[in-house]
Amino acid sequence: MMTKRPHFYDAVSGFLSLLLLLVISSSIYPQIANAENDWRKRTSLDAGASTEDVSAEIDFGREVGARILGKYPLHEDKQIMKYITLVGRTITQNTNRPEIEFHFAVITTDEINAYAAPGGYVFVTKGALALMKDEAELAGVLAHEITHITEKHIVKDLNIKGTADSPAAGFARLIGGASESARMAFSQAADKAVDMLFKDGYKREDEVRADRGAALLMTLSGFDPTAFARYLDRIARNKSKTTEILDKTHPSYDSRITLITGMIAGEGIDPSGLKTNQARFADNMKTLK
Repeated sequence: MMTKRPHFYDAVSGFLSLLLLLVISSSIYPQIANAENDWRKRTSLDAGASTEDVSAEIDFGREVGARILGKYPLHEDKQIMKYITLVGRTITQNTNRPEIEFHFAVITTDEINAYAAPGGYVFVTKGALALMKDEAELAGVLAHEITHITEKHIVKDLNIKGTADSPAAGFARLIGGASESARMAFSQAADKAVDMLFKDGYKREDEVRADRGAALLMTLSGFDPTAFARYLDRIARNKSKTTEILDKTHPSYDSRITLITGMIAGEGIDPSGLKTNQARFADNMKTLK
């Protein structure tokens, strides 16, 4: 019989166990420690932003997130929301964006997808959760979206800044009464971001970087990165109306799976000692309806 423990204890215990494993491994195999350090450096390529830029990113992401919630309502199961947040925060500990506070939510739709809004807002659909088999698969989906945020894919594409050279300058001051032209630029940029998420998709190189980043973040967080490829393969075998947006906005499943598995092999990652946490995932998804 499984012993019940608080989920926070499980998350901390798992992280400390992974940390201990890395310390032991580094003392025996220095090359493993070097690889871990290299992976950690590559979990974000953020060159550093001003306080104004970060504020603008967060304000903009909050608006994009609000539009996502205007399309799909929040899933109200507090236990599932708490669980998703704990898994997400376990992953974000290994990113290089300490200035961002990440927020995680489940949205009520049978569509299979997940979305990232700038500034740290991550949404996963109820349909995506229903198709998952373990916690590592969830971690893969969250890590992919987290990488879109840490790499500032939307922010860079739309030139979202808090300085005057942004086409929508003054985002951080909108509440304080910005000009009508600034408000219009803000709204138009948010429209473009939503179109990117639901219709046009990210640039192919951004999706490739997000998949690579997901595998690295999963490994650093103690999750089996092959689970992400396994989940994509399951989606490919269950294509339907629920996958239409995902099919349209992402590269082919085969190419993504090949990239992820090739990257795992190329980085010398051994997934055999990493976790899937199938039982814990099943326990937390019992009330998913």
